[in-house]
Amino acid sequence: MLMQAKNSTAKQKERRTGPSFTETGRRAQIVAAAIEVIAEAGYHRASFAKIAERAGLSSTGMISYHFDGRDDLMREVVTDVMRLAEGYLRPRIEAHESYAARLRASIEGNLDLFAEYPNHLAAIVEILANLRGGDPGMVAFLDTTEANLAVQVEQLRTAQRTGEFRDFDPWVMMRAIRAAIDDVVRRATHDPGLDVRAAGRELADLFDRATRSTS
Repeated sequence: MLMQAKNSTAKQKERRTGPSFTETGRRAQIVAAAIEVIAEAGYHRASFAKIAERAGLSSTGMISYHFDGRDDLMREVVTDVMRLAEGYLRPRIEAHESYAARLRASIEGNLDLFAEYPNHLAAIVEILANLRGGDPGMVAFLDTTEANLAVQVEQLRTAQRTGEFRDFDPWVMMRAIRAAIDDVVRRATHDPGLDVRAAGRELADLFDRATRSTS
């Protein structure tokens, strides 16, 4: 029955040139519900039935109408979280001129983001831990992550050329920063009492000392 409903609605979708305002809102509603369910129940227990119930939908067929299966929904969740992070972090970083202040804003901002949107970060950790290596969602995420990392590495190099940062391997430093942030996020998912904002300040202080030129 669900397969028949999906085929019927798929034909209706094909006749349209793009999603309507209502459809866009419904997709966002489903993604928001999926984020909450994944964060609370885990990736494998986040069934369409639970997501539909959280979204207030009458049936799972509404999810199948808007997404081509579970993987498609999971990819949209990852995209939504990445979009949120970009919008949250970029203004904070670009509000500063010095490279040291931008680095601090990036480190503290990542963990402030987690403090304000714990479900989003918990959901993406769950998804990425369970996506297969060849899954298009994982490939796209890793490509985006590596591209962002390359930009950040180049910024460290620029700061070194200006004399603001000392001499070090930018790739090693940036990966150390990223690993430290990710470790706090992983710990926080198992320790709700952890003060992630304080951890962000500690990391920012640590890497400020590790990168800043002493001359």
